[in-house]
Amino acid sequence: MNNFDWNQFRAFLETAQTGSLSAAARKLGLTQPTLSRQVAAIEQRLGVTLFERVGKTMALTTTGLDLLEHARAMGAAADALSLAASGRSQAVGGVVSVSASDAVAAYLLPPLVRRLKEQEPGIAIEVIASNALSDLLRREADIAIRHVKPEQPELIARLVREATASFYAAEDWVRTHGHPRTAEEAATLPFVGADRTGQYLGYLQAHGLPVTEASFSSYAEHSVAHWALVQQGLGIGAMMEEIAQGTPGIVRVLDEVPPVRFPIWLVSHRELRTARRIRVVFEALAEGLK
Repeated sequence: MNNFDWNQFRAFLETAQTGSLSAAARKLGLTQPTLSRQVAAIEQRLGVTLFERVGKTMALTTTGLDLLEHARAMGAAADALSLAASGRSQAVGGVVSVSASDAVAAYLLPPLVRRLKEQEPGIAIEVIASNALSDLLRREADIAIRHVKPEQPELIARLVREATASFYAAEDWVRTHGHPRTAEEAATLPFVGADRTGQYLGYLQAHGLPVTEASFSSYAEHSVAHWALVQQGLGIGAMMEEIAQGTPGIVRVLDEVPPVRFPIWLVSHRELRTARRIRVVFEALAEGLK
């Protein structure tokens, strides 16, 4: 095909993968009309129909499905090219994106970012607060702070340390309910829940706490909101110990219940570790998170 336009193929690929023009436009940083024109242009260039509108979604035609795997291979090649180019950059400057859970992003990363900025003023850190595992292979983040070891061979991970989380409540809550110390005492006390699917409930029960669905006074899926509810005296909640210790008006409860232990992994792509700015941030985070 003459006059190959990768932007048109990228528009096709992201629309196919998201199933929506608006979602694909947001991901690519384009307006929806611009993306729609690019999709229409590649259909005209190829002389085929790639999508059919089904309600608000864009459904691939048979021809679109046939071309999708080829477009994915092209996208993977473009990502690999970008990774290789980034990896060879030795300048200590530019933006480095770091993905972490919302609690780590809100409470632990800011002082580390401030310290790094003082040491390396040319580097700007983009903090991505997400409880999902960012796809490092597709450059959704340069570095990720995770609580599970990645399995992809293209990624390199360093175990920073083992962290602990314990159970806490607000001082006002303790004055009202007393200071529970054993798992048995938790049976009649209110807790702040993390979800309504039963997953968090099952986790607490597996940890030896005799709680039920009726134990939850409120729910918050994200850790920062969960912690805010605990601070307001709505019940007992779990939090990383260093975050809890830095929060005024909070008391550790259920002292005789063993803390929750989990690893902190620092992860990056092997190619990106050869980029000096990535390496500088990686090592600074590894030191700071100790």
